[in-house]
Amino acid sequence: MDPFNYFNYYTEIEEHFWRKRGAHLLVSPVDWAIVETWQKSGIPLEAVIKGIDRAFESWARSKRAAGGRQLKSLAYCVDAVLDAAEEAAESAAGAGPTSGSAAKPAGEPFTRHEIERFFERNAQRLAVAAEKQKGVNPELRARFAEFAARIGELRTILDAPGHLDLEDLERRLAILEEKLTATLTSHAPEDVLLDARRELDRQLAPYRRKMNAAQLAQLEKQYSQKRLYESFGLPRLSLFYLT
Repeated sequence: MDPFNYFNYYTEIEEHFWRKRGAHLLVSPVDWAIVETWQKSGIPLEAVIKGIDRAFESWARSKRAAGGRQLKSLAYCVDAVLDAAEEAAESAAGAGPTSGSAAKPAGEPFTRHEIERFFERNAQRLAVAAEKQKGVNPELRARFAEFAARIGELRTILDAPGHLDLEDLERRLAILEEKLTATLTSHAPEDVLLDARRELDRQLAPYRRKMNAAQLAQLEKQYSQKRLYESFGLPRLSLFYLT
């Protein structure tokens, strides 16, 4: 996956899904969690696009489509995307190694200024979230402040001369986000986690039979994480969310 597609994974999928539906509608929280699951599983963008196309073709031949119903969720596309990903993996294995020069990007997908603004916004939101914990949870307030400070420290990387290693920066952000997620999980009220699971079960009910246990577990993890961040008013730190 080239760097542009790598860091625009969500936007590319969302816009393609919009085009296939013929309506510029917001992708649901469950759909967003499904995309996160695909991304973290390393499914190439090209395979996701191919799978979505196949799912819409299958839907068009179904009785539900004949009855006027629309395909409303990416959950219907899960099987087709996984099949396309498996085909892509088999094709890559048979094609042999490719030269490194062919995979080099033409340029950085983001400017340093864009990343700096992204860091500033995230640090500010963490600072605001920390203030909301004043008098409520001093430990959590201190942790949020620490994460805000850490993002400030990462901004120094942007000032270094030479090529900006986005993959290394993303690794640092991923580690930071994992620590933040662990902090939220240990402090989250049980009713927030319970509500997230109930909502996920309700929205996935029509599609549950299309997913195996591992897929459902990963989706539940991603969806719960998304709800936790929203509950505390926190930003996602990965460069995937810059766009």
